[in-house]
Amino acid sequence: MKIVETDYFILDSLCNGVYAAISKPGQGAWSNAGIVDLGEEILVFDSFATPSAGYELRRQAEDITGKKVKYLINSHFHGDHVFGNQAFMDTTIISTSMTKKWSKEKNEIGDVEKEKNDMEKYLNDLRNQVELNQDKIRKVSLTNQLNEMSKILDDLPRMKLVLSSVIFEEKLIIDGSKRKVELYCLGGGHSPSDTLLYLPEEKIVFMGDLVTEGLHLPIYNPDEFSSILEKVKEMNIETIVPGHGNVGDNELLNTLDGYLSFLIEKSKDALKKGQTLESFVSEFDTPNEYKEWIGVNGIKNNISNVYTFYAK
Repeated sequence: MKIVETDYFILDSLCNGVYAAISKPGQGAWSNAGIVDLGEEILVFDSFATPSAGYELRRQAEDITGKKVKYLINSHFHGDHVFGNQAFMDTTIISTSMTKKWSKEKNEIGDVEKEKNDMEKYLNDLRNQVELNQDKIRKVSLTNQLNEMSKILDDLPRMKLVLSSVIFEEKLIIDGSKRKVELYCLGGGHSPSDTLLYLPEEKIVFMGDLVTEGLHLPIYNPDEFSSILEKVKEMNIETIVPGHGNVGDNELLNTLDGYLSFLIEKSKDALKKGQTLESFVSEFDTPNEYKEWIGVNGIKNNISNVYTFYAK
């Protein structure tokens, strides 16, 4: 149920005290986030792609609950989930050690002017691609990337890298006076280290980018990804909040699991036949159920990465 709409996101109430912040395309949030009322304080899951969106997330969280944010969870290191961290720099920020390491290495902002110039060149290239591209889905994907990166560029001069202050590795339970939250890192599927947040009593899970809707999300390790999804299937879940897309149920999980299984099967089959990567990618035919999915790199980037993973 929608309770608040901001410039950056729509806030859905999943149950009393648990909210999904669903990003509005091209406005600076880019990914989804979550708000959990623990009883005496609040926990937030992911911080969006810009400080502007992150500050609005915190403001809404504290306004609707009348409580202060105590914890911020970083699901993984990708900028669209952690660039809003500075809005929570006075809270306890939690991640795995791998997420903290990769965030420090990959997200460090050096010379701001150089970063700005490089990003402007990248955005100009995207504009050219949008103008020249005739494929409808590709055009939508490029336009979304252009709009989201433009918002990051707007916030770049004030952006600060803020890292986690508390580390966990596999499981962490946070007991509030009102409810219990369980954090799990079951490996690295989408990134080297992916954290999900599970509310066992409410049967709700915030998946980060381990589950997305209608998106060719990057795949870091297909074996671990499959293993993670199988373990999540064993949990008692009724509501899934994806890293991108709308709130759903286990069908979201099953769809992504099917997508991943398809990529793995096709890649292994090509390798078994001795097919080269070039031949495999050029002859690959996207099934109808995935043709409307968006993503700048598309399905062919994923089949290339999965093939390369198993070719090692």
